[in-house]
Amino acid sequence: MLPRSAWKKAARALSVLALAAAATLAPTASAQASSAQASSAQASSAQAAAAPSRGWNDFSCKPSAAHPRPVVLVHGTFGNSVDNWLGLAPYLVDRGYCVFSLDYGQLPGVPLFNGLGPVDKSAAQLATYVDRVLAATGAADADLVGHSQGGMMPRYYLKFLGGAAKVNALVGIAPDNHGTTLNGLTNLLPYFPGAKDLLTTATPALTDQIAGSPLLTKLNAGGDTVPGVRYTVIATRYDEVVTPYQSGFLSGPDVTNVLLQDRCALDLSEHVAIGTVDRIVFHEVTNALDPAHATPTTCASVFDLP
Repeated sequence: MLPRSAWKKAARALSVLALAAAATLAPTASAQASSAQASSAQASSAQAAAAPSRGWNDFSCKPSAAHPRPVVLVHGTFGNSVDNWLGLAPYLVDRGYCVFSLDYGQLPGVPLFNGLGPVDKSAAQLATYVDRVLAATGAADADLVGHSQGGMMPRYYLKFLGGAAKVNALVGIAPDNHGTTLNGLTNLLPYFPGAKDLLTTATPALTDQIAGSPLLTKLNAGGDTVPGVRYTVIATRYDEVVTPYQSGFLSGPDVTNVLLQDRCALDLSEHVAIGTVDRIVFHEVTNALDPAHATPTTCASVFDLP
């Protein structure tokens, strides 16, 4: 008989497959996501150049009256501007958003795996990229959506690098706002073949994300939030990287903390799935981006059409 831990892992894997299968029944958005995934299997970092053909990273895009702010997607540790967003970026484009994504935290001589450099330096890269997006779109401010480190790192930009004047909302999907353990971060390695070889003392982003690190102590001193920005955190109780999952939640005004299983108790998505394939989460993201037109998020949200 399999041990209980094995059954739990199998159940979570099946939930991811079920969500992906359900998504294929939604013809418009899922067809684009499937096409993007097929392209991913045949290309590497050069995919970023192909992103405009799928509707995102198109610097000619002008925000509409319905969605007046561009959305900047911020990948997580070991991620990059394409692979992290093959599901969510087309989903948002299909719904009329101008969508952009950046690479940050690169280490010299390390291709594809990003988000490994010092968090404060990555925040400076984000600042430069947001300025570029605002200049191209003509928008006064942007919305940020980040997965894992990408949900935490922008808070440094907002708090210390002037980002609060240029950002309307930050949506964090499984962010490690108050840190995790190094063991939690190493749970990411099986999802990224070859990444284990990079886990050395030369990956400062990993140590920056450990609970109690100097970076996180500075970031959270004096409060989790800054005035003028709306914050949303979407977490899963099955997160094996951000542990405990509640450490991602924020305190302060204009904060909405969402536990995914409160929206759909059947959703067993863990840390990677919640940010890459989970259409229930995608629906909750659109609610956070446009709260005036929010609709209930349920298990049936996997079938949402534009």
